[in-house]
Amino acid sequence: MNIKIGASLLSWITPLWNAEAGHYAIQKTAQAGFDIIEILLPNNMEFDAPTVKQQLKDNSLGVVCSLNLPKEAHISFYPKDALALIKKALDKTAALDADFLGGVLHGGIGVFTGNPLTKAEKDIIINVWGEAANYAKKSGITIGIEPINRYESYVCNTAANVIELIEKTGASNLAVHLDTFHMNIEENNFYDPVIQSGKLLKHVHVTESNRGMPGEGTINWDEFFSALTTIEFDGNLVLENFSSSVAGMQQAVSLWQKSPHDADALAAGSLRFIKDKLANL
Repeated sequence: MNIKIGASLLSWITPLWNAEAGHYAIQKTAQAGFDIIEILLPNNMEFDAPTVKQQLKDNSLGVVCSLNLPKEAHISFYPKDALALIKKALDKTAALDADFLGGVLHGGIGVFTGNPLTKAEKDIIINVWGEAANYAKKSGITIGIEPINRYESYVCNTAANVIELIEKTGASNLAVHLDTFHMNIEENNFYDPVIQSGKLLKHVHVTESNRGMPGEGTINWDEFFSALTTIEFDGNLVLENFSSSVAGMQQAVSLWQKSPHDADALAAGSLRFIKDKLANL
């Protein structure tokens, strides 16, 4: 297996990107001993890629990017706007010399119609994904699609939902991006979705059921890591757990309970946990 371990930007700062906070997150991720940082791109794309690229180089840190579509770029409602935003994100990803853009790229978070996804909506999404994949291929970028729970989206809640649409695009550079927090709500277990994804799985948000320290919640980590071994996982394991010690984080991600660990302890403990699990496979 070829695995890189990373931390999300959200391990250190809120989702509201600014240059100073971003530089801080890069430094903290490197100091904590991670291989890569996942940078959640701002929807306004006010992001100085050349400066960030130099900061990454100065800290000997790899990078991947992510984007969560906002309500005003819900694909089945606003396909042109969604495609335009994804292309801008791909441009920023390419400018960092990164080869992966993940995130919630199937619909705007918090948008609901009151009904399940329709065939007409699927067709629109497949078309947008196909165009985005062709655009990304020019820069050698893989696009990962992250299913999220039913309380945040009706579009893609499970690995199977994403796989179905990816296969219908016929694109070779679309991938599955799983998140153990969402899996804990939507999947039957932590083994089958990984096996079903197989070589399509390129990126995973590693986070406990309560968004805290891995091993202190209800995630079946043995199932999950066993499945990674079975598929000979080749991709990224990126922390996306949150600490209320980060100013503004409680409000940004509805983390209403006080975290038992501050950001530094959470990152260090999570990294040890992942390394220990991988070492014992």
